[in-house]
Amino acid sequence: MPAERKKRRLSLALGLVLLLPLAVNACMFGRDASVPWYEARRDATGLAPDPKTTPEAVIQVYAARAVSWRGVFAVHTWIAVKPTDAPAFSRYEVVGFGVSDTVSSVRTDRSGPDNYWFGAKPELIYDKRGPGVDALIDKVREAVKAYPYPHEYRAWPGPNSNTFVAFVARSVPELAVSLPSNAIGKDWLPGSVFAEAPSGTGYQLSFFGLAGLLVAKEEGVEANLLGLNLGIDFKSPALKLPGVGSVGFSRRTEPPPVLATLEAGS
Repeated sequence: MPAERKKRRLSLALGLVLLLPLAVNACMFGRDASVPWYEARRDATGLAPDPKTTPEAVIQVYAARAVSWRGVFAVHTWIAVKPTDAPAFSRYEVVGFGVSDTVSSVRTDRSGPDNYWFGAKPELIYDKRGPGVDALIDKVREAVKAYPYPHEYRAWPGPNSNTFVAFVARSVPELAVSLPSNAIGKDWLPGSVFAEAPSGTGYQLSFFGLAGLLVAKEEGVEANLLGLNLGIDFKSPALKLPGVGSVGFSRRTEPPPVLATLEAGS
């Protein structure tokens, strides 16, 4: 009986750790219910620099709350690039709308680089610019072409938009991109159960994005259960909670949690 009681208590504690943050998140990060998701704003936010006044090469990664009820659990991420002296950004992302054997999930320039995502204002989670970035943009574009799931999409546990950005990040480890812990799908590993972390600063073990462990310098430690991540960020001290993302002294409580602005060559 004592052993069974301990097992029940452990199960209850685990359930609370996973579900309580989601419940709080559902109350804090809701959208305007009076506006259908497909009519929600998708205009520019002004987070991306104006190419007319920014001649240098730029790579940015954005994250915004997923559409509708999925936003309680996860964010949607994408990558935007602008070569030196280019007149505009190119935005690369994966979406699930209309994906089939003949229609790719990988979309280019579906909207501007920093636009609202169906009512959710994105956060800039990565910004790299200056000398040497043009070469990285070439690598990013090659990785976009090499994405292994162009005709597959599953919101959970993947492959999805976050699987795509994580794949690009792993393919260009010089970026050292740390994706939000609530970017469900980033832990879906193409053809493997073991790989480098998206940042390239550590490693992770993942079974179809449903269970696993990640340990890396940039991301910290993340334990994944059913796609929900719980962990600790040691670099910028913070707790990583399911649905919520990172909550810490040096990070915003609204996900995605971190703005990492890196200068090329630093």
